[in-house]
Amino acid sequence: MPRFLRRLQHAGWLLPASFTGYLWLKGLHPGLPGWTCPLRALSGIPCPTCFLTRATSAALTGQLRDSIRWHAFGPAVAAGLLIWSLLSIQRRELLPFRLRPESLAWTAAALLTYWALRLGLSFTGLQTFPSLAGS
Repeated sequence: MPRFLRRLQHAGWLLPASFTGYLWLKGLHPGLPGWTCPLRALSGIPCPTCFLTRATSAALTGQLRDSIRWHAFGPAVAAGLLIWSLLSIQRRELLPFRLRPESLAWTAAALLTYWALRLGLSFTGLQTFPSLAGS
């Protein structure tokens, strides 16, 4: 493992909690700066993770209905971030668990399937992606 990553592994254990805390604050104060989707900005087509930040922020503040409206994976990502944060603090490691390639592949496949379903249904006239006007 490169020296930088080794140092980050031992010194970066507060990063997950910091990131989770920021998303929680963003859920309480939506005006805080966030990330814009480059694919949606360039093409107008939402990417598989579009609205996931808003959904995660909503889930972290207990707004589960809004979270699912933004993105179905929001509550799961929020729960994963909380678990990651707690384990990182407890073990004082950035990655207190091993990421398995097959788990990452299944997650990517689920995100792509959900995105394709939303995108396909949006062409039928259903509003499958939330409007940004009310955010």
